[in-house]
Amino acid sequence: MDTTLYGPGAWEGPTRRYGPMRRVAVVSDVHANVPALTAVLAEIEGVGVDLVVSCGDLTWGAEPDRTVQLMAGLPRALFVRGNGERAVVDIHRGVRRPSTEREAWVPRQHSDASVAFVAGIPFSVVVDVVGLGPVRFCHGSPRGDTELVTPATPAERFAELAADVEEAVIVTGHTHLQFDRTVAGRRSVNPGSVGLPFHEGPPGTAFWALLGPDVELRQTSYDVDAARAAGPRTGDPAAERITALLNAPPTPAEITSDAEARVFSD
Repeated sequence: MDTTLYGPGAWEGPTRRYGPMRRVAVVSDVHANVPALTAVLAEIEGVGVDLVVSCGDLTWGAEPDRTVQLMAGLPRALFVRGNGERAVVDIHRGVRRPSTEREAWVPRQHSDASVAFVAGIPFSVVVDVVGLGPVRFCHGSPRGDTELVTPATPAERFAELAADVEEAVIVTGHTHLQFDRTVAGRRSVNPGSVGLPFHEGPPGTAFWALLGPDVELRQTSYDVDAARAAGPRTGDPAAERITALLNAPPTPAEITSDAEARVFSD
């Protein structure tokens, strides 16, 4: 098991801080599912927010360029790096050798502009949200983009992974599980996955969250047939597997058990 802590890049300085913001929408693990992202962004526009934050793994999927165009076109948005973004940049630069056909394919679907966009995404950001105070956003955990934080992460491990940050609210992604819990004296939130959630509801459900003045976990219905069609249309080598996950994903209990046994997953 690779337990390397893939933290901030060498080019990053101190964590960037923003705010105060009255209302913040959080999306994560979009995985270039454009139909799901489009539906969520339409709902976000309807409720009105000051800022949208993406918690990583935005473009690792069938339609990276369209995903970047949608997110980069938002009036106010912040992004944090997921292991997917790191893989795109490392494979594109030849630092990492693809281990599967899809690992070779996904970075090739990124235009030069999209690679440049992804390469500029920082490891984490902090936003002061009215009612919640400073909130730290990252992908895996505050110490690495592959660490798995779940609703069952023990207090001892959570205290360790959060030891170097001061924020009382920590928002993570990576596990594709939506939850909001208090652990080790902190509030641990995951908005869930927009593009490939692990849940027990009907297919065609995207998960996200609203922050301020409290935490509101949200769900949005979308055209799952369009999402299923994207992989075959673009030639995604994982199209069959992605369709199966969209139709019948693992349950939260199954993912939680597996994640807590592994702790890290790239």
